[in-house]
Amino acid sequence: MNPAFSTTANAASTESSGLRGLWHGLAGWLTRLVPHDALALVNRVAIAAIFFMSGRTKVEGWLTVTDSAYSLFRDEYRLPLVPVEIAAHAAAYAEHLFPVLLVLGLFTRLSALALLGMTLVIQVFVYPDAWATHLSWAGLLLYLVGRGAGILSLDRWLRIR
Repeated sequence: MNPAFSTTANAASTESSGLRGLWHGLAGWLTRLVPHDALALVNRVAIAAIFFMSGRTKVEGWLTVTDSAYSLFRDEYRLPLVPVEIAAHAAAYAEHLFPVLLVLGLFTRLSALALLGMTLVIQVFVYPDAWATHLSWAGLLLYLVGRGAGILSLDRWLRIR
């Protein structure tokens, strides 16, 4: 092997591992700067707000499903196999219950899984063209299903007790 080539290859390898080492160091620093517990809390509140605000549009007062919600399910959503009255109530209640549980960090994985199921139904049967929005919701929800609520949650507090 040509000694000049060998020296050049070693220099490129050292530079590459130096850049790689710098990159890994930066990634490690960012991981410590933004830990799972912070990501989980932000994800829980962000996705809960989306679903809770949607649920508020379907009710008046505490949890009285509005005529416009029935109309929405009958005329726009048109879900197969589920009667309008049941779908409207189930969606309104789920969009209130599961977001509250997420914010509290109580039954987080189950709540995120339920909202992921709702997202799938919305994507497939209601707004199939809104895949980018639903994909971002799915990403937040899958993170919570896979990693849990983090330390800032009732799930964690109850597990410690």
